[in-house]
Amino acid sequence: MRFNKWIFYVLLIGTKSICSAQTNSNKTPLTIVIKTIEQQFDVKFSYAVEDIATISIEKPHPTLNLQQTIDDLNAKVPLQFKALDNRYITISKLNKNIRACGVVLAADSKTILPGASIRTTNSNWTVAAKNGNFNLENVPIDAIITISYIGYETKELKAKDFFAAAKEGLTILLKPSKEELNPVLIPVFLTSGLQKTTDGSTILYTKKFGILPGLTEPDVLQSIQTLPGIESTNESVANINVRGGTNDQNFMLWDNIKMYHSGHFFGLISAYNPNLTNKIVVTKNGTSAEFSDGVSSMINMSTNNEIKKSISGGAGINLISGDFFVQIPLATNLEIDLSARHSITDFVNTPTYSKYYKKSFQDSEINADNTDRNTNSDFNFYDYTAKILYDLNEKHQLRANLIGITNELNYSEKNNANESLSKSSGLSQKNIGFGGSWNAKWSPKISTEFNSYYSRYNIDSRDYRIATEQLLTEANEVIETGAKFNLHYLLNENFKLLTGYQMNETGMLNQTRVNNPLYSSTKKTVLLNHATYAETTYQKNNTFLRMGLRLNYFQKFQKFLIEPRINVRQSIAKGLALKVEGEFKNQSSTQIIDFEDDFLGVEKRRWQLVDNNTIPIAQSKQVSFGIDYSQNNWNIDLTSFCKIVDGITASNQGFYNNFQYQNAHGSYTNKGIEFLINKTTQDLSTWISYTYSQNNYHFDSFIPSTFPNNVDIRHSVTLGFNYTVFDNLKIAIGGTWRNGVPYTKPVEGNETVQNGNRYFVNYDAPNSLKLDNFLRLDTSLSYNFNFTSSIKGALRAGVINATNHENTINRYYKVDPNDNSKAIQVNNKSLGMTPNISFRMNF
Repeated sequence: MRFNKWIFYVLLIGTKSICSAQTNSNKTPLTIVIKTIEQQFDVKFSYAVEDIATISIEKPHPTLNLQQTIDDLNAKVPLQFKALDNRYITISKLNKNIRACGVVLAADSKTILPGASIRTTNSNWTVAAKNGNFNLENVPIDAIITISYIGYETKELKAKDFFAAAKEGLTILLKPSKEELNPVLIPVFLTSGLQKTTDGSTILYTKKFGILPGLTEPDVLQSIQTLPGIESTNESVANINVRGGTNDQNFMLWDNIKMYHSGHFFGLISAYNPNLTNKIVVTKNGTSAEFSDGVSSMINMSTNNEIKKSISGGAGINLISGDFFVQIPLATNLEIDLSARHSITDFVNTPTYSKYYKKSFQDSEINADNTDRNTNSDFNFYDYTAKILYDLNEKHQLRANLIGITNELNYSEKNNANESLSKSSGLSQKNIGFGGSWNAKWSPKISTEFNSYYSRYNIDSRDYRIATEQLLTEANEVIETGAKFNLHYLLNENFKLLTGYQMNETGMLNQTRVNNPLYSSTKKTVLLNHATYAETTYQKNNTFLRMGLRLNYFQKFQKFLIEPRINVRQSIAKGLALKVEGEFKNQSSTQIIDFEDDFLGVEKRRWQLVDNNTIPIAQSKQVSFGIDYSQNNWNIDLTSFCKIVDGITASNQGFYNNFQYQNAHGSYTNKGIEFLINKTTQDLSTWISYTYSQNNYHFDSFIPSTFPNNVDIRHSVTLGFNYTVFDNLKIAIGGTWRNGVPYTKPVEGNETVQNGNRYFVNYDAPNSLKLDNFLRLDTSLSYNFNFTSSIKGALRAGVINATNHENTINRYYKVDPNDNSKAIQVNNKSLGMTPNISFRMNF
């Protein structure tokens, strides 16, 4: 430890940077200094008391004459001292830009924090160099400078604090955060607010979010699709495919609450308000043993966890919704955070809404063309969150959370020939969650966490059909409760141990009722899972190693599953490192597609629990090898992976082929390579990513038993750049090109087959053809400005599919109702050119 400190002092003294650390010195309030000068030189100062009330400086040397004293004050204080004559001296505010420089250190160990982020309110930013030094030019004198580093508490300073220390620089000491996080590997990744950590996960800080093509808000689930290996084949955040997996294979946590719903507008925008969500961690492989479920990925969202000193918040509106959030400290140890968002469709239908509406309901009876009917629909969505933060003392934190998400659709139609024949249908989709946590630090080496939650998901629909006077009601409900206890033990500064226990009880209901003919089906299932886990993390110099083991027990099946995890990163040269990640994971819930007309055809998926028979526990095995290079603002990442997921069912894949109505379980294997290259400077970030993957199903009972996956996209390319034109004006342009997804066509000359009184499409070889390639170009513009020194404004505009390129994202066939021997081709289209504008105010 002493040796490390000597290295630090040698680096600090020997740096060639202009800015170096400033030593502490005794300072005197400026008001007292002025009185001393007035007595010494028999002069009078004229000033506004509020301009100098908070300023302290070193006293000018008593041997200086009056003019030298004035020059000394002008050099030390962000004010202008001007002698009118030999008797009177004025003091006025200084209206100019200054330089802010210094060094960033850890407050406890005094070690350097390279890569620390330094940002100003006028969007100027930089990162600390390897020796911890930073230098920002042309900073407005009234600006606020924010210094942040993952794992440490964020610090805010006034620009004028740097004025007197312009030559020597300030020493910025950051306190370790109470929240354990992985060290930053890449502080600015693609855009500000995106960072990459040593364990390979990607973190999105929504409040520091810069700009990405097409986005006007830091949409959580849209932003992560910029990363290689993550995309949505149907442009829906409710259907994110990570390394070839289905959406239900993504484990989603919001403040430690498991969520079963992800999208508003049935998937076109994220259901999680980004303005109160503080941090999102995306992990594709090498997950901590603390987490299971989600055999494809984990998306872990968390909100602010530190009590603020003053009230803050904001409000905004775009062409889809309006929202607000507020963080209110009620005492030094108590705070409440609130947010809400609601669609604006109750007041106006914008062009953006029309585009989203057409895309969301194109494959449903809501948007079906029929000249014999007069239809009307009403759609809205909203979400809300609340959080209470209470610090019992410095070592004990209590937190309580609430989140609610709702989509509501009401649909009515009248028969033009007979207006007395009318129908009214509706669809409601909700997810509500409650959670609480207690974090305790018992000693410098031992800390604990206890979390518990309740999550409830409901989707209910009613569909009245005029021709048959039939009322169909459907419901899918999920209720889950869970608790987790973690014990952290710090062996030394390089070794950490984690052990813990987790319990989850999940109940699911699926119900279908018909009044004519009378039919009712209700299925309820409950599953109780237990797990214990242990993990060790070692990090020193160029080595990162995390190894863990998780033991799962399914009480209903009396079954144990053992899941090893590993995550290694080893630097082998300057800026160059090798990485290995591997994991076994399981999943005990899945989404199935039972009927073509589920929930008005708008939402076709139902959650269902495994039964260890017809629906087995899904299990994944994944390994990845890679190399990354990070030097001189170049970030290059090359990763190869192989993922095998066993226990999938035909009913949860959404087949449009001859296996559509069969019950079987099988597996898929996805092998591929992900490549990303990113160059960042203070004003520019540009990137290109490429993913190659080969994704195949295997079902023993099918013929053929092996065929391409529904989301088998062999080649996918994403490129883009964002550029800071001025300090407050940014633009971003980017595009995506990828192969079309597979589809299955009917057998030529024999397009349908009859079974009893019903006709079915007679499909050819499964997924043997591919749609045309997908191409989309997006662009965004961001302008930041200040209403006052404490109220900030932002105006953003974005266009999705700026070239209005028509993409077919899905194709299937159905029996022609006018000729049962033929099949009709149905094409689902992507979003056309879709503009959006947002305006925000934050304080």
